[in-house]
Amino acid sequence: MNSAPLPDRFDILVIGSGAAGLYTALRLPERLRVGLVTKSRLPKSASDWAQGGIAAAIDPDDAPAFHVADTIAAGAGLCEPEAVRVLAESAPDCVRALVDLGVGFDRCGDRLALTLEAAHSHRRVLHAADTTGRAVVSTLSDRVQQRQNISILDDAFVLDLWLGSGGRCEGAAIARAGRVQWVRAGAVVLATGGGGQVFAKTTNPSVSTGDGVAMAWRSGALLRDLEFFQFHPTALAKADAPSFLISEAVRGEGAHLIDDTGHRFVFDDHPKGELAPRDVVSRSIYRYLNDRVDDPATACVWLDLGPIGRDRVRARFPNIIRKCQKWGIDILIDRVPVSPAAHYWMGGVQTGVTGSTSIAGLYAVGETASTGVHGANRLASNSLLECLVFGAKLAEVHFQTEGNGISVAPPTEPGDCDLDWAAIPESEWQWLAELRDELPRLLWRSAGICREAASLDAALAEISQWRSRWQALKVTQILTELTPGQPQLLVLPADDTVLCSCQIALWGETRNLLDIGELILKSARFREESRGGHFRSDFPDTRDDWRAHTLVEGDRVWRSRPVVRSDST
Repeated sequence: MNSAPLPDRFDILVIGSGAAGLYTALRLPERLRVGLVTKSRLPKSASDWAQGGIAAAIDPDDAPAFHVADTIAAGAGLCEPEAVRVLAESAPDCVRALVDLGVGFDRCGDRLALTLEAAHSHRRVLHAADTTGRAVVSTLSDRVQQRQNISILDDAFVLDLWLGSGGRCEGAAIARAGRVQWVRAGAVVLATGGGGQVFAKTTNPSVSTGDGVAMAWRSGALLRDLEFFQFHPTALAKADAPSFLISEAVRGEGAHLIDDTGHRFVFDDHPKGELAPRDVVSRSIYRYLNDRVDDPATACVWLDLGPIGRDRVRARFPNIIRKCQKWGIDILIDRVPVSPAAHYWMGGVQTGVTGSTSIAGLYAVGETASTGVHGANRLASNSLLECLVFGAKLAEVHFQTEGNGISVAPPTEPGDCDLDWAAIPESEWQWLAELRDELPRLLWRSAGICREAASLDAALAEISQWRSRWQALKVTQILTELTPGQPQLLVLPADDTVLCSCQIALWGETRNLLDIGELILKSARFREESRGGHFRSDFPDTRDDWRAHTLVEGDRVWRSRPVVRSDST
């Protein structure tokens, strides 16, 4: 683990190292000193796991206007038209930029290959086999490491944002190698990804714990639409195996969703069957299993890739072949057991198209942000695109950071700022581990694919009890009483700095999950209708008077003005 002192000042601090964070760092002017903070090492993010591809209207028969219409239709009335227009019209340039950077998209002859995915009207999804996210993130990572103005702060955990006396974001508290240090920055960009780990079943990696949204909320930022969580219909459902995502592109290429008898049951709910929007397909599977099995949480339906053809499967989905083979499934022969899992968070920190939040000096991009492009339900393959388009937009911001430069704070003398880490009882770490395991189970039961008032209220009551115990913890008292002043180094007295860093990450991630779990529950309880990724069994209809965003700031939850109607809705 890197134990070198952190610089105490940057022009821009980018928190997160997925596609959004990497691309933002690359597009920022090279005159700016950028600190890129990552919880692990490059690359490990949900972007790296993305299989399907990147949507862009580059085919002669396609156009950004069609991409806009499809995105708005999927968004179930809550898309912000201007943000969607920026997304679709910027997509071709972003693709060209990735090709220039060296991303190896699949080709058909001398043209970029395009595939069809659910709810798209045209073939517009670029891909690199079935590991598009990895191809993008690995290329961006290589480029970032070549840039002299970008410092990679790996194995670092951001505890909280640093707000100045005027309410402006001035940096962050960062834990690394057994130390906590306040790092000043002219601006902070949150690019921490989503929060799928708040649910027991998720396709997200372990790092997706909603850190950016939780930190922004604790700092008083305006959040939006936190109840809208997309559940991917087809995650691998096999005992002891992780909820590995079986890409949307598999169904786009022609795979069938079937029950034990071979019946394509999704057509019973929607005329597009497997190619219906994700929320429709997920609920169709959920209802089908609920009506027919005793324990739907462990049951599955089947994905049959036979209609695609073996040669096409080998060419398009080599990674899925390898992953399934690891768990004893040959997708060229066997049907794949699948069930829904939490996949993508449409809500987040409210931003404009240039990433600005309600807090001066604080920006957000990627899944952490709520730009309005996804509305109540994200269109497939718009997520990587969003990271790139709005990451590039940050290059247009005039940051008031020139002259901040970069400097390295000398270590404090031992004993100057010691935190009494040894006084934390082992029982606290045990309880935190138990809470880290139980919280996602509670959210899956109460705020998963189908929700209703009684279970939401019960879950909120449970979280209230957990929060009371949380606040009484010795470790909580230590890590929430750090007062930012001048950048300083706080030495944590532990013989094993690796263990200490793991403990800080356990505390920090569990804290963030507790925060976003409560916010999701409150937002889901507030919205008394069903729309997109939010389904209330006690309010199953979509209501026009709820054609508005759910806004959260501190303890307040309220409804925005009605969302402007588009010609596409």
